[in-house]
Amino acid sequence: QVQLVESGGGLVQAGGSLRLSCAASGRTSRSYAMGWFRQAPGKERGFVAAINWSGGITYYADSVKGRFAISRDNARNTVYLQMNSLKPDDTAVYYCGVRFYGDSIYRSRDWYERGYEYDYWGQGTQVTVSS
Repeated sequence: QVQLVESGGGLVQAGGSLRLSCAASGRTSRSYAMGWFRQAPGKERGFVAAINWSGGITYYADSVKGRFAISRDNARNTVYLQMNSLKPDDTAVYYCGVRFYGDSIYRSRDWYERGYEYDYWGQGTQVTVSS
């Protein structure tokens, strides 16, 4: 079992910044990818960003590219999402997830984006951007 705890959400004005954190604990000895997804009211959970085990490969949704940055600190089992130039459309509950690699660490972008195949999820943190 892996437990994930997100933090850092809140209310911010458009153009502002927030930094989300997600700390993993439990059975984290195997290599795993981490991702951020978000769900706005009335919408499905969608991909935001993901990062590979070493932190050297990152992927972003087109809607956040250039504004958000994902990073990780494996010594702390923590992933971060720095969100800049926030827009009202970014308002959502943000979830972090863990996906174990299995037999190969070489995965396609599509593998990182498939949220329904992630192994564990946090409880979510609310981000609200006012106009």
